[in-house]
Amino acid sequence: MKKIFYRLFALLFNLYTILPVRKNRISLLAPHPESEHDSLRELKRYIESKGGYDIREISVPRGSVTGFIGFILNKSRILATSEYIFLNDNFMPMADMKFKKGTVVTQLWHGEGAFKKFGLATDIPDEIAQRLIKCTGRLDCIVTTSQNVNSVYAEAFGADESKIKALGSPRCDYLIRNRNSTDLRRSFDEIYPEAKGKKLILYAPTFRDNDEADSRLLSGTDFEFLKNELGDEYALMIKLHPRIHSSVIPEGLINVTDYDINELTVISDMLITDYSSVCMNFALLSKPCIFYAFDLDEFENGRSFYYDYKSYVPGPVITDYRDLPGEIKNSRTSEKCTGFRNFNFDYLDDKSSQRIYEAVISSILQ
Repeated sequence: MKKIFYRLFALLFNLYTILPVRKNRISLLAPHPESEHDSLRELKRYIESKGGYDIREISVPRGSVTGFIGFILNKSRILATSEYIFLNDNFMPMADMKFKKGTVVTQLWHGEGAFKKFGLATDIPDEIAQRLIKCTGRLDCIVTTSQNVNSVYAEAFGADESKIKALGSPRCDYLIRNRNSTDLRRSFDEIYPEAKGKKLILYAPTFRDNDEADSRLLSGTDFEFLKNELGDEYALMIKLHPRIHSSVIPEGLINVTDYDINELTVISDMLITDYSSVCMNFALLSKPCIFYAFDLDEFENGRSFYYDYKSYVPGPVITDYRDLPGEIKNSRTSEKCTGFRNFNFDYLDDKSSQRIYEAVISSILQ
């Protein structure tokens, strides 16, 4: 079914290229659901502030056959007539799409820095790998957050490093701009009054690529023990990855699975995770991170990292939940966190959208 979708979309797109490119039409393409404060939305806000652009948001629909048909008929035309296209993920139909000269396609990606291996650096079927390489061939620019990771992205996308530009992440603009916001915390407390006046700890474990393992993800941790040890000074929140559908949330935890991850990053005092790249943005804001990696050996067998996990991550690594209370109470931003942040981010400002706008839309790349 996916292959049919890919081919139909590309076929219509290629037919629509007989139409002229609309000057200053910008399409923001999200192959997967986006957050209110992800890079596409933040870039949109900046471009809107400049004025004079026809901005179109395009999200791939979920489930409905009617929705897919409408998407193929309408969105292929909009993309074919766009002068600028920005993506936050791979869009597989691009392998067969033939863009007109004058259309600039930029991959913003949906993560920052380098952590877990992805794309062509992972063990994927050859058919998918070849399609990804063709998709990369349609890109004019791939944006990263640091020159230190440009080679990593070149490998993952199968791209020449000359296409890769360390311009920053628009999502980071939001995080830095709002890092001291009291309004976001006030709004959160109104929804979760049990957290008011407490330090917020975000527990954000990632998925395991295995439904059975995901269902057991929380069962090995005594959260009642953690609550008793931490007392009333802390509120322990949990946000499950969208691909985890089977874990039961223990009583006493504040379930923020549906809350915006970027807002949670801003208001939280510290992070507990295992292998989630959410640690990137906590490190960006110099917030303490604790890595509760109780199944590290097993996880590494299925998904490898770019660098040695224990020495690379921006915080202490523990495997026993009974060590968590002590680490939480003594948490601080370490030199390890600072080094991790400086390696993965060339810019610690809120000017990434501006840099991307000037580099791509102001035609510096052309």
